[in-house]
Amino acid sequence: PAALAGRPIVRMKHVLVVVALGTAIAAKVRLQPASESLPPFYHTSEELREELQHLVSTCPELTLKTHWAPNASFGRSVQLDVISIKAKDAGAKKLNKVFMLFGEHARELISAESGLHFAKTLCGERKEAILRGNEFMMVINANPESRSRVEKGEWCLRVNPNGVDLNRNWDEHWEGDASFGKDTNPGETPFSEPETQLLKQLVSAYRPTTFFTIHSGTLGMYMPWAFDMQHLADRNQQSMMEILKKVDEDHCQCPFGAAGKEVGYSCPGTCLDWVFDQLKTPYCFAYEIYYGGSLSQLRDRWQDKLQWPGASLLQEQNLAHEHFKDLFAHFLSSFIQVASQAEQALQELNELQGAPSSVQDCSIRPPSSTRIPRSP
Repeated sequence: PAALAGRPIVRMKHVLVVVALGTAIAAKVRLQPASESLPPFYHTSEELREELQHLVSTCPELTLKTHWAPNASFGRSVQLDVISIKAKDAGAKKLNKVFMLFGEHARELISAESGLHFAKTLCGERKEAILRGNEFMMVINANPESRSRVEKGEWCLRVNPNGVDLNRNWDEHWEGDASFGKDTNPGETPFSEPETQLLKQLVSAYRPTTFFTIHSGTLGMYMPWAFDMQHLADRNQQSMMEILKKVDEDHCQCPFGAAGKEVGYSCPGTCLDWVFDQLKTPYCFAYEIYYGGSLSQLRDRWQDKLQWPGASLLQEQNLAHEHFKDLFAHFLSSFIQVASQAEQALQELNELQGAPSSVQDCSIRPPSSTRIPRSP
């Protein structure tokens, strides 16, 4: 956010997204799990809750509620802490309503940390300017039970306690295909999980105008669609691309554009596609905000790709196009994963799960032939 000081406000939505990504990047730290305890620079789930409770006492614009999703069929219930941040004098003014979802994948610890950091920023010295035209609902820790297991040393755990990938369990081109592997298990049916049931209720009731899902594993910024590479986002395509271009120029210098699949691999059942399609939310984005490898190498390769004639059009249509294939084969992303890498990556993940904790660094390893797949 400090990087925005003195800049003219061109469009509030542009500024909002720039602030969001800038805040997340400012919060990133390197995870080096060398023991069975959480590194000291990360918060435990209980500490995350305590930090949010403290914000309530210091930030009158913020409210914190705990929502429950009972699920008798699994014999467990889930509780999610949900914060809302809105100017006290907002009244009936038309606002940009922003829903931000963090921590869907348990091992991506930096996602929830960035959510906490961003909430603190919204309650900081710039809150009056930001909240003048925007309000926020944020789920900081969307997979709390599995995150608690990660905190105790299960560094590679991505799914929920039922073994389901929460970001493949939404009812949008959902595919119950076991061949995806246990790390991307879509569940028995769409919305079979208490976490996604509750998230669906929250985002549906809120009816956002802007939606973010925040992940880690590489640097990348994506817009719909994620479920395949044959269909293009038919609403707001150019407006979303303009926003991503602005954020990329100022902060990321990383791959951005329409998400999708390489033939033979898909990302069906994502929250990104469901919110965009079912709720008709105008602006929907998935951000991957942390990459543990060489940033200069990633950025140089990306810039090389953009120099090719026609790359801009391909980027808007789908980043899984053949032109970008070798980039994503090397810098793995679960939104844009090369089919030939998927089976090998899942096998390597299974092998890594049984390795000593000192090498279970799923959240940060740079991609290579011996690396695990990235998220979201």
